[in-house]
Amino acid sequence: MQRATTTGTGKYEALLERCRSLAPVPTAVAYPCEESSLAGPVEAAKLKLIVPILVGPAAKIHETARAAGLDISGLEIVDVPDAHAAAERAVALVREGRAEVLMKGSLHTDELLSAVVSRDKGLRTGRRISHAFLMDVPTYHKVLIITDAAISIAPTLEDKVDICQNAIDLARSLGVERPKVAVLAAVETVNSKMPATLDAAALCKMADRGQIKGGLVDGPLAFDNAISKEAATIKGIKSEVAGDPDILLAPDLEAGNILAKQLSFLANADSAGLVLGARVPIVLTSRADSVRSRIASCAVAAMVAHARRATR
Repeated sequence: MQRATTTGTGKYEALLERCRSLAPVPTAVAYPCEESSLAGPVEAAKLKLIVPILVGPAAKIHETARAAGLDISGLEIVDVPDAHAAAERAVALVREGRAEVLMKGSLHTDELLSAVVSRDKGLRTGRRISHAFLMDVPTYHKVLIITDAAISIAPTLEDKVDICQNAIDLARSLGVERPKVAVLAAVETVNSKMPATLDAAALCKMADRGQIKGGLVDGPLAFDNAISKEAATIKGIKSEVAGDPDILLAPDLEAGNILAKQLSFLANADSAGLVLGARVPIVLTSRADSVRSRIASCAVAAMVAHARRATR
């Protein structure tokens, strides 16, 4: 997502600062054949966040670099004929252990994810894959994770368990010891006519019983009392999560996507995006995303990759 202006809160710079002590992570970039999709990994390489492996038609990648004034002379290029082949080869580089992060270039999301979820040659794990936006909102006191706003259209309760666990694991890899998860709905009370409230209540009990680990889960919470402690107090809600969530778990893709874009365009939030639940973090940016957003996504992916190394 890209917005017209930026105010800056220092969280973006702090993220890059945290990555200074980390070694750059080998990253397979699938089909970087448009200016911003190539500039993102090139700039991330200059900042020593990643070591890009550019996968796509070599002639087209060089042409894009020349047109954009980008120096790619020191970068490895894996020459394949088209976007479909680029997705498959980039995934193969991960399976071969040559890359620890996968990054979307200028191909369609479906093309990349089709290769990722392939049963024989993909990057599946026991978890459902999901997407998380990390939002640096100027009016909020810390980074917010919003999930899932890009992949799971109408998630079931079982899907939401994986979506929630993926987001908790992400937050923990970024240094949040016990992430607070607000499970969003239109209201803060359980109502049998509103399935999102039933799912929220079930997720809370599942967290109590250890089916979701590592985080503090509360819901249903409407957006106002999830974000505002004052709003929660007025409504008589006693919650450790209200007013201080690290993660907002949306009831479905439409709600999550609208929320993330509102924060970006109306609240001047910076954003980074990752796909979670696969063997490696996947940088899944929009073709309209700024280079700044792509660099932030690379930084987050690098931190997740290093956290995974530490648990092997």
